[in-house]
Amino acid sequence: MFSPEAIAVVLPALWISLKVAGFATILSTFFGGGLAYGVVRYQFWGKFWLEAIATLPLVMPPTVVGFYLLQLLSQQGLLGFWLARWFQIRLIFSWQGATIAATVMALPLMFKTTKAALQSVNPIYLEAAATLGQSEWQIFWRVWLPLANRGVLVGILLSFTRALGEFGATLMVAGNIPGLTQTMPMAIYEAVQTGDQTLAAIFVAILTGISFLSLLMTQYLESRTATKPQFFR
Repeated sequence: MFSPEAIAVVLPALWISLKVAGFATILSTFFGGGLAYGVVRYQFWGKFWLEAIATLPLVMPPTVVGFYLLQLLSQQGLLGFWLARWFQIRLIFSWQGATIAATVMALPLMFKTTKAALQSVNPIYLEAAATLGQSEWQIFWRVWLPLANRGVLVGILLSFTRALGEFGATLMVAGNIPGLTQTMPMAIYEAVQTGDQTLAAIFVAILTGISFLSLLMTQYLESRTATKPQFFR
């Protein structure tokens, strides 16, 4: 089952999957978490539409999202043309392009989960912190984050798992190039197409194990109570 030929296929796909999912999780945490904080903290025109756009990849077919990204990132696209002309950066058929696709697909989960976690914070704590002279930055780090940290961690885990299993949008943007852009979901598809059920089973077992572990960690975090803000201890 674990022949040298199988290992030679599994390890590159596993590494690319973890690399893409890892960077996608970092990006979705930064942008999705930041957007969630801005939406909860401030009132501004167009907030409804911003939330709708941020959540849209959650309900759209991944191939549709991939098509939009392809039009944006290709050398004829608005962003892709600019990057290629001025910085010689080409994102199509690269692991960086796969990371962008995975980020877009994972971001809605991070956004929705973090938004719910921040909204669950009792406003009394925020008002008390402001009364004690805490700056907005201090309130975020000492009140918002300690009280919402478990929800944020759940969002990070869900985002990582979603990015790890991304297929449709990634295939549209990065293709299925072994050793370069082929992730484990793509490797499963190719193995099934070529009739290599053993290789497909190896990838399925790896992804199932990672997904199950992520689910256990998510349930554990959801069962824990939030910590108190530091200056209230």
